[in-house]
Amino acid sequence: MENTKATIGNTPFAGHVAPELLVLDRGEGAWLYDKAGNKYLDFGSGIAVNALGYGREDMAQVVYAQMKKLIHIPPLWTTEPALELGKKLVASGPFAAVHLGSSGTEANEAALKFARLYARRVKGEGHHKILCFENAFHGRTMGALSCTPIAKYQDPYKPLVPGMLSVPYNDVEALKAALNEEFAAVIVEIVQGEGGLACMTQAFAEELGALCKKHDIILIVDEIQTGLYRTGSLYASLEIGLKPDILTLAKPLAGGLPLSATLLADKVNKLIHVGEHGTTFGGGPVTTALGLFVWEELNKPAFLAELKEKIQYLDELLKELKQGSSCVGELKGKGFLRGIEILDTKGKGDELMPDVLAKAQAEGLLVLRSGKNIMRIAPSFIISGQELKLGVELLHKVLKNYE
Repeated sequence: MENTKATIGNTPFAGHVAPELLVLDRGEGAWLYDKAGNKYLDFGSGIAVNALGYGREDMAQVVYAQMKKLIHIPPLWTTEPALELGKKLVASGPFAAVHLGSSGTEANEAALKFARLYARRVKGEGHHKILCFENAFHGRTMGALSCTPIAKYQDPYKPLVPGMLSVPYNDVEALKAALNEEFAAVIVEIVQGEGGLACMTQAFAEELGALCKKHDIILIVDEIQTGLYRTGSLYASLEIGLKPDILTLAKPLAGGLPLSATLLADKVNKLIHVGEHGTTFGGGPVTTALGLFVWEELNKPAFLAELKEKIQYLDELLKELKQGSSCVGELKGKGFLRGIEILDTKGKGDELMPDVLAKAQAEGLLVLRSGKNIMRIAPSFIISGQELKLGVELLHKVLKNYE
């Protein structure tokens, strides 16, 4: 493929950006095209954002129609798309209200604030601690970062927000030993999107739900990556039997535009007073108009039936890949949020990962990384079975280099 990368030296981006970037030009369906016209099958869908794929005329028309009427209004007022989407979100689970924001980390910041507000007003001062879990990722703003206990993300920005404690994920005994009535909240993912795609066990979910109820601790479930059918169900937390007091959404909610949601149980919402939280851009007319379209598309019975078939097919393809490749270890994750453990001859693959991802890109396949040596797959929901097969075949071709 022709070299279409722009190095950090000739871009205006800050130093946290990778030293070279693929310059993309357009997208169509599950495919992306660079400036030279090279095509790439996108197995990451914009880090689980572009659930409905690229280049859709119907989505563009929704945005265009709304932009002709209103692009932005301040949160002093609202619009019909925001009201309609909000009602659908609230009705989707055990919720009484929703705060609309712009990004996943903002959704989690709001959740942490509301949880501490609840604990202060119900339990009093001194009940502000937040429990999170090793290898979790909840965002990069200071509150969300403080409950993302991964050194490479936290260390440059210490000291962080106090009152955070992390324990091993899926460790029932550690959970029981740590959690008590001093805590305001627990924040947790059902599948650890950035932490190696470990899935919550049923036993852990049951103990977590019971302890939060016993100690009146707000249960925050971060479904930024898992929500809206990414794992096969609307919300992974409800499927495993949890009843979140606060649930956060973002990534696919507005089909690629910035929109997030913090869904609140009644016991939390009724304690929040006007003006105690806010946003300038969250829940704007354009993003919520597109969000409403995405919600309706995702919830069509025929669409969901087809998605379940494709999820099952991907699972079969990945099992075949594991059987046919000596450098594939465990298969992780769930639904259309899957992980492939990459192993080298010494049983570890973390040093291989940059080369694996680069070779995949050179073959015309875009994949992601999770944790140290997990290749993350999060395709768009509109990808075809044939494209899934092609993508896995390309992966097999790439992995042959390391056998």
